[in-house]
Amino acid sequence: MIIIFEGVVICFILLLVCVIGIAKDGPVGLVTFYEDDVKQRVIELGLTTKEKIRRSTIISFLALMIPMLIGIPWMVYGVNGVRTFHEGFLQMTSITLIAGLFDRLFIDWYWVGHTNAWRISGTEDLKPYISRPTLIKKWISTLIFHPLLCLLIAWIMSKLLQ
Repeated sequence: MIIIFEGVVICFILLLVCVIGIAKDGPVGLVTFYEDDVKQRVIELGLTTKEKIRRSTIISFLALMIPMLIGIPWMVYGVNGVRTFHEGFLQMTSITLIAGLFDRLFIDWYWVGHTNAWRISGTEDLKPYISRPTLIKKWISTLIFHPLLCLLIAWIMSKLLQ
């Protein structure tokens, strides 16, 4: 039960990053997550600059990776008291899969794909904002890369805790 709660915490952090990211400038604030043609159009429309996109990319990367690389292991090894490779891997993978499914289904499919919250005026002809190849890469990342990252972290933690 605690694993589900921790997964929901990570989902909330992901949602919070998105909400804060679009709060000031709307979806242009997180145009870093859009396809390159959308980014280029937004720059051409004068809604942002390459420098602002670069800055947003760095901030977004940190805001998403710190919980993934520090927060989840802290929950599993610090809060839950895990000491073994196998249990650490399973718990971290479960948490990241909960967050990954939330990201793919709620944020990508519903929020970005079926609402106007992420619509940027002047780019409607470039929809869908998440192309099929990008969507496939995101699913591969969620189902393969995240568990591999958890495997690596669990291996490192098991060596440190011996």
